[in-house]
Amino acid sequence: MNYLDELRNFLSSERVSTNEVILDQHSKDESYHKPFLPDAVVFPISSEEVSHVMKVADKYKVPIIPFGLGTSLEGHVIPYSGGITVDFSLMDKILEVFPDDFLVKVQPGVTRSKLNQELKKYGLFFSVDPGADATLGGMAATNASGTTSVRYGVMRDQVRDLEVVLANGTVMHTGNLAAKSSSGYNLNGLFVGSEGTLGCFTELTLRVYGIPEMIVAARASFETIEQAVQSVVGILSAGIQVARIELVDQQSIAQVNVYSGTDYLIAPTLFLEFHGNEAGLMQDMEFAKEILVDNKCSEFKFEKDSQSRNQLWEARHNLAYAVMRAHPGKKLMVTDVCLPISQLAQGIESAIDEMEKSELQGGIVGHVGDGNYHVLLMIDVADETEMKKAESFNRHIVEFALSKGGSCTGEHGVGIGKMKYQSMEHGNALQVMQLLKKTLDPQNLLNPGKMFNLY
Repeated sequence: MNYLDELRNFLSSERVSTNEVILDQHSKDESYHKPFLPDAVVFPISSEEVSHVMKVADKYKVPIIPFGLGTSLEGHVIPYSGGITVDFSLMDKILEVFPDDFLVKVQPGVTRSKLNQELKKYGLFFSVDPGADATLGGMAATNASGTTSVRYGVMRDQVRDLEVVLANGTVMHTGNLAAKSSSGYNLNGLFVGSEGTLGCFTELTLRVYGIPEMIVAARASFETIEQAVQSVVGILSAGIQVARIELVDQQSIAQVNVYSGTDYLIAPTLFLEFHGNEAGLMQDMEFAKEILVDNKCSEFKFEKDSQSRNQLWEARHNLAYAVMRAHPGKKLMVTDVCLPISQLAQGIESAIDEMEKSELQGGIVGHVGDGNYHVLLMIDVADETEMKKAESFNRHIVEFALSKGGSCTGEHGVGIGKMKYQSMEHGNALQVMQLLKKTLDPQNLLNPGKMFNLY
């Protein structure tokens, strides 16, 4: 008997697939990295089944790769070592809502939109908005963030407890339902962002929030990126409760107008959103407007009705697709670095200069409220010269970020794309991470070849 026979005897043949179409669907994510087929895909429906899969993999020394929806951008779910991809799409139940505790318990295959649809009944919402309608298990695995992190925090800030299945099949919890604890190591912080290299998440308890009484969006245009970033610093320094504050560069605004049918001024632009009660919100908005005008804002417009507000954020979320449509036949490479906010304008200007030198095509967007920005590059993956230019450009902006005390990735994670920078960013701390990996996964079966090399 081999490992596939054992899995089929336990899960049933229908939920253990070696079908070529299914394998191909699980050979890639949304990145530019080359696909690679797994040997099999399994579809568990419970933590007990995941535990059994892990025990079988441990017995036969077969790699395990957790898979949500494949929306990641750094090759996290590509099974370069072959093995078993564990697809969590059937584990998509919202298990329990605790409205008085502002918590919800879900399985890992639940998507962000599905959760928020359910939470509306309770006057609640889940805050992390990475753009893609990713699964919550995948979002926890990469410590996703997005447009609302400036107000509500990143994925790590929302996780109260995880049910995790370890490499040997052991099922454990990393936290509890309490709002705080000083007991033991912070295992939530360890496992969130571990990218499937330490265990498989089978249940998540997450923090949720009351839906604000009033939400207002705004759009502010500037002559320079420096003026836009200084406006962000001013707004944050003033303590204004801004929920989103996004930068879109001039080239990207032009693509937005074509793709989304908008007529926004083609200039460096901030997209903003304010949450709160009506009285406090009006005061915050007027104060923010003063700061924007002081920084030479050339056009400012509030989007108070839900239709205009939704159009604004839909245009922002669809920006990657807008850039892709403008460059048919090319593949999207999304860079992702994070800097101290004081260094952000300099970092973006450096990226623009480097992009012009390399003659690469693309645009710049950023969650500027927390110093995170992306360059959306369109590249021909079959053109070796262009690929080398793109890799050189990526290295330039990463090294600039690290030289200023920043990070090689603000939210997309490491996967395979950012492995080369881990020693540069973490120094001796990387050895501690390697020791933790060896302790929890001694046979290196959990998503091997991701985040960092063990040897």
